[in-house]
Amino acid sequence: MTDVRVIIQRDSEREERVVTTGTTAAALFEGDRSVVAVRVAGALKDLASVLADGDEVEPVALTSADGLDILRHSTAHVMAQAVQELFPTAKLGIGPPIKDGFYYDFDVEEPFTPEDLKRVEKKMQEIQKRGQRFSRRVTTDDDAREELADEPYKLELIGLKGAAAEAAEGASAEVGAGELTIYDNLDARTGELCWKDLCRGPHLPTTRNIPAFKLMRSAAAYWRGSEKNKQLQRIYGTAWPTKDELKAHLEFLAEAEKRDHRRLGSELDLFSIPEELGSGLAVFHPKGGVVRRVMEDYSRKRHEEGGYEFVNTPHITKAKLFETSGHLPHYDESMFPPMEFEGQDYYLKAMNCPMHNLIFRARGRSYRELPLRMFEFGTVYRYEKSGVVHGLTRARGFTQDDSHIYCTKEQMPDELDGLLTFVLDLLRDYGLSDFYLELSTRGDSEKFIGEQAEWEEATEALREAADKQGLELVMDPGGAAYYGPKISVQAKDAIGRTWQMSTIQVDFQQPKRFELEYSAADGTRPQPVMIHRALFGSIERFFAVLLEHYAGAFPAWLAPVQAVGIPIGDAHVPYLDTFAGEARKRGLRVSVDSSSDRMQKKIRNAQKQKVPFMVIAGDDDVANGAVSFRYRDGSQKNGIPQEEALAEIADAVERRIQV
Repeated sequence: MTDVRVIIQRDSEREERVVTTGTTAAALFEGDRSVVAVRVAGALKDLASVLADGDEVEPVALTSADGLDILRHSTAHVMAQAVQELFPTAKLGIGPPIKDGFYYDFDVEEPFTPEDLKRVEKKMQEIQKRGQRFSRRVTTDDDAREELADEPYKLELIGLKGAAAEAAEGASAEVGAGELTIYDNLDARTGELCWKDLCRGPHLPTTRNIPAFKLMRSAAAYWRGSEKNKQLQRIYGTAWPTKDELKAHLEFLAEAEKRDHRRLGSELDLFSIPEELGSGLAVFHPKGGVVRRVMEDYSRKRHEEGGYEFVNTPHITKAKLFETSGHLPHYDESMFPPMEFEGQDYYLKAMNCPMHNLIFRARGRSYRELPLRMFEFGTVYRYEKSGVVHGLTRARGFTQDDSHIYCTKEQMPDELDGLLTFVLDLLRDYGLSDFYLELSTRGDSEKFIGEQAEWEEATEALREAADKQGLELVMDPGGAAYYGPKISVQAKDAIGRTWQMSTIQVDFQQPKRFELEYSAADGTRPQPVMIHRALFGSIERFFAVLLEHYAGAFPAWLAPVQAVGIPIGDAHVPYLDTFAGEARKRGLRVSVDSSSDRMQKKIRNAQKQKVPFMVIAGDDDVANGAVSFRYRDGSQKNGIPQEEALAEIADAVERRIQV
């Protein structure tokens, strides 16, 4: 037998090895149970792949990002096999890995029930224990159509093979853009075919390599993500390298469920999304309105200190405005359909920047006015698909804290530096402190407008501003808006989830399209640089992030009710009313529970409402001109003079601390 030379690449180490012809990747890493696949010349491959002379082989560990995807995609196949064993008429859709898990879509006669999921999970455990082997084979389009003649969705995917598959939701995991392959699940002892699926792979060697999994829920999902297609049933699951990691993930999900802003919004009477209004359209209740007002007021105060000027713009505009800005056709899929008035199309406002350009253009501008910083709490409307609308974090109507800065090219570096510092400091004031930055750049798509040199200049300016912050900078190639690159502030919340917060974008294109200019000192009329910036992203989304970050227990300065008076008896209500009145004179939000409930129930109610301070008064307190504090954590401090008690509440509010 002839020999072949391969190079094993582990991080920065390279090892050359001579092996016999026909050696597989599994043999190359025999004994290393952590390796579940390999990357050869940049392409992921199964361990059963035969190595060729000159191959550079990188092992893929189960715990790596690629390894987790392979684990979860393999588990999705096991789930699909289990479903078809239990529901023989089920037709297969797609089953890709996703963040922390996987899903598979099925066309079934009836929606899956929780009991169905239990049966499927039990069947999956049986398949996993059988140790079925995942076996890849190359096929032709015609042969695949013959083999999968009773799988209409797979037949459709075969027709999509190539670039169309890459663009279709999840389809690239099935067919991709290269050769067509089918994976057979083979009996570990006899080699007989147990199940098969159209798939590009790779997969784990056997089902025994799946250490821990759990099915989570089922939901309806349109085929290939289009509302024009049939609605299928999607089962979600999760899979992890160890049972301990699975347990930790489930505990994390349980904590996240407790913090779900939709649940807390209802429990704390903050907001609701009425059926009569429609999906993604929220109303804020009085308590939620207080939190929102405080958020806005503090932001407004900081912006005024930062030299911003406030503007207001309408909710609707003629179509021509968005044609000029370039949002039509680059952004039209995310905009509500036009309405016709007086023979012209009008659109609901989806973004504020075109209207701010009109304000800049309304009169002549001098270089002495620059940088000109416009700011607006501007309500916009976007047509999000029903499948992605999620409470306040992905809504159809929301208010952006939108700023547009117009400056000279010479001013741009300092403006970006100061702007990023301003953004991060303000986010810290609201209680977020763990950040990294993401720089989204131009890609190869035709959606991007403008000259490459302009993009490079804008991108480098953003990179330099990011570097000055001393934070981790992650690149996002191709993720920019169509008109310019952007920096996104990514913030971690109290349980480690990452949220995209503020965005800063440099735009040379809209000033050009709107023919914006200013009078320079030398008499020329150059074009200004336009910087887009949304600090919260949207007030609604930021509200939801903070609600989940604090699990509803807002710090005193944001809490809708900062303190509640709890009388030991009815006779003590007037005393607490006087205390609350004095607190309100100082700008504090204090109420008194004068209901007929017993004192202990009033305390429980205040705890459920996550009120920072419970102010309790009985005979001794009244006699001594004092009150007693009970805090959210259950601790208590007695006999506090009224003035001292008011000062403690005010101090917690002033310093924005958690109590």
